[in-house]
Amino acid sequence: MSKFNLDLFVIGAGSGGIRAAKMAARYGARVAIAEQQYLGGTCVNVGCVPKKLLVYSSLYASEFDYAKGYGWDLAGAKFSWQQLILNKNREILRLNGVYERLLSDAGIQILTGKACIAGPNQITINDKTYTAERILIATGGRPAIPDIPGKQFCITSNDAFFLEKLPEKITLYGGGYIAVEFAGIFNGLGVDTTLVCRGPLLLRGFDHDAREFLVNEMRKKGIKLLHNDTIDRIDKDNDKLNVQLHQGGRHGSDMVMCAIGRQPNTDGFGLEAAGVKLDAEGAAIIDDSFRTSVASIYAIGDVTNRFQLTPVAIAEGTALADALFAGKPGNVDYENIPTCVFSQPNLAKVGLTEEQARQRFTGISVFKSSFTPLKHTMTGSVEKTFIKLVVDKQSDRVIGAHMVGAEAGEIIQGLAVAMKAGATKAQFDATLGIHPTAAEEFVTMRKPAML
Repeated sequence: MSKFNLDLFVIGAGSGGIRAAKMAARYGARVAIAEQQYLGGTCVNVGCVPKKLLVYSSLYASEFDYAKGYGWDLAGAKFSWQQLILNKNREILRLNGVYERLLSDAGIQILTGKACIAGPNQITINDKTYTAERILIATGGRPAIPDIPGKQFCITSNDAFFLEKLPEKITLYGGGYIAVEFAGIFNGLGVDTTLVCRGPLLLRGFDHDAREFLVNEMRKKGIKLLHNDTIDRIDKDNDKLNVQLHQGGRHGSDMVMCAIGRQPNTDGFGLEAAGVKLDAEGAAIIDDSFRTSVASIYAIGDVTNRFQLTPVAIAEGTALADALFAGKPGNVDYENIPTCVFSQPNLAKVGLTEEQARQRFTGISVFKSSFTPLKHTMTGSVEKTFIKLVVDKQSDRVIGAHMVGAEAGEIIQGLAVAMKAGATKAQFDATLGIHPTAAEEFVTMRKPAML
């Protein structure tokens, strides 16, 4: 008989923690999971899901305008932010309930409160102590806030989902996917939107051509972009905020949203006291088996600050449970991870950027195309779509696929399967397209770009 109360104690009921708990319980492990805030973690509550719902809402204004080109008269359409947030909250509560039932039905003990590691096999929560053969840290991350005068006047992405009303004018600070996505949301809902980006271009890490293309499309939609600048301070004057920019300009705004990145959520869980080593940014340091510096304590997902993506956390949770309780290899393949920025239009990719491919391969071919989607031939919109393939010349394998355009995430997901299977450019060329679609461009490009 085990000397521990539990086989696995999971701290954090986000996507990764829930998956690990469910899989472990399915293999017969005795599992408890602790969550101090809300079931489903960031993705379900203040991340992927509600953000996508807000993106959908923000698209309707332009869709109503486009409808005129197709014979529709939608004069008098009205928008209510309060109704949107009410409906969003209702859907999130439904999802919270779904996760609670999934965990309960799996026989997992759900604990509400902040769990603290008291030793290699000991956890305290709500003045009660539990022992577990293994402990999993899956506490995710939280928005980072810059240490500048007036930072108390900023909101974060967490706050944006619960605003009582929309501002007339907003300034977003950041150049990553959260800043870019919320710029599209606010702009689409009629807010005068300015984005201040510290670097020369948005979305560092994505393909350069795709980034430049998206910036141009965002500007077409009326979003003001200020590159190579930072916010030095924020002052409040009655109900208005004055933003002091490093390059010398001042910018008036009703609201400032900071989206400069996220930081691992490791404070207050007793990690360092238990001997778990953290890096300079506060992330849990792990090996290839997700084990921390303490043999009985593991970590997955955003708290490790490696790949801040929900599907990655889920894959890691599955792999860990497989390894610990089913005797399986428990590996995660981090190559060719597809991802999408739900900007307007979307930017999605899988595989290597052109810049990365040039560093890794001796010779590459690049295929790209920019065009007006069929839909907009009758809407009057100047929005365009961009697609790009990067190919290894020696093997003919497609090693990168990139798209800026409507539903790019839906399209790239399919290409990710092909690339996972090692598809070549010749196989892309031999595939018949679905006409007329934007996606067919991926199988009709024949001439490499002049480099």
